[in-house]
Amino acid sequence: MKDIYADLVWRGLIHQSTDAAFLPGWLNSGTRTLYAGFDPTAESLHVGHLVPLLMLRRFQHAGHRPIAVVGGATGMIGDPSGKSEERNLLSVEKLRANVAGLQQQMQKFLDFDAGSMSAVLVNNFDWMQPFSFLDFLRDVGKNFPINVMLAKDSVRARLERTDSGLSYTEFSYMLLQAYDFVHLNEHFGCELQIGGSDQWGNITTGIDLARRMRGVQLYGLTCPLLTKADGSKMGKTEQGALWLSAERTSPYAFYQYWINVADEDTGRCLRMLTELEHEEIEDLDRRRSEEPQARESQRRLAEELTRLIHGDDGLATARRATDVFFGAEIDDLSDDQLVEIFADVPSSQLPRERLGGAGLPLIEALTVSGLAKSNSEARRAIQQGGAYVNNRRRDDLDTRLTAADLASETVIVLRTGKKRYALLRFVE
Repeated sequence: MKDIYADLVWRGLIHQSTDAAFLPGWLNSGTRTLYAGFDPTAESLHVGHLVPLLMLRRFQHAGHRPIAVVGGATGMIGDPSGKSEERNLLSVEKLRANVAGLQQQMQKFLDFDAGSMSAVLVNNFDWMQPFSFLDFLRDVGKNFPINVMLAKDSVRARLERTDSGLSYTEFSYMLLQAYDFVHLNEHFGCELQIGGSDQWGNITTGIDLARRMRGVQLYGLTCPLLTKADGSKMGKTEQGALWLSAERTSPYAFYQYWINVADEDTGRCLRMLTELEHEEIEDLDRRRSEEPQARESQRRLAEELTRLIHGDDGLATARRATDVFFGAEIDDLSDDQLVEIFADVPSSQLPRERLGGAGLPLIEALTVSGLAKSNSEARRAIQQGGAYVNNRRRDDLDTRLTAADLASETVIVLRTGKKRYALLRFVE
């Protein structure tokens, strides 16, 4: 078995743990069952979920049995941890759709056919639904000392705010999550819960509940939240969260995010988010220090994560789109792909009929797109070999654009010089 604890320490993945002197030897002495929970607030996981999800994967690779819990029940309430105000409650139909989406994604990360180490995927709604309100208060709630619950950081921080309080619904969240640990221990032999550092209060509450209800000793471990060097959350873009779903965040946009990570954040991301060996990461650290302009670490990071999330085909698509932006010939792409690649490029719209008959003069196209201020400037660009259609040089002043020049369903990509791009969209 791999020394998982030592690996997690090296990667900076342990923020807090119970029984720190005991856990390393305990984990290395046999197969252990552990779990992490994921509330279905959307139909897709996002980058913030990656660290605990990859933690489950690391534990499985080290010889342990992971359980991924999708919170169909807890998701109905919403975790108050780290939140300054109460979440909007989701409908039952929306929650079911979200649960199905998360379950599908998790199957990419964990091996569900690995014998005694096979991963387990469960929904806590399945064991919470049979409880009546009175049964839950009598059997579970009586084991929760209110003074202990009030002392939790996530609760105290909300109660101290003058502009918002904490509803009884949210206050009950930790009861439900704590019971998850008890149930998983009883039915799956689960002894360890992992999660982000903001889950420490919920984890220790579950450990305390198991001791009170069943007289068993359970353990907890948290990992740091994924943040930048300045303390802000990583995975936030101008468009919102960086999702693991290709429908919400394309492989190209996902790849571009990681290839543009700052030098001071790259080493931490390589450790926390990839499965590269220690020696390779340390070598990348050294080369990044010596030649930061090469951005080799960022490329390696982007490749590893894009392949992990979107597979080899997704990585190939992302690389191809990146090459297009840096001058590769454009062929057989869709409107959506081109618009995304050139999201920050000026775009103009013309009637489709302009591509009929003799076609649209390239000189006019360059001026209409704004790449040339006048016809004479457009002529000079063409004569000097600086005019491109779909990244192919066009140096004939008589060039006319027709439907054959479309790079996708409706788009022609124009360029002057090395990096000045514009899009022309032709609509009916």
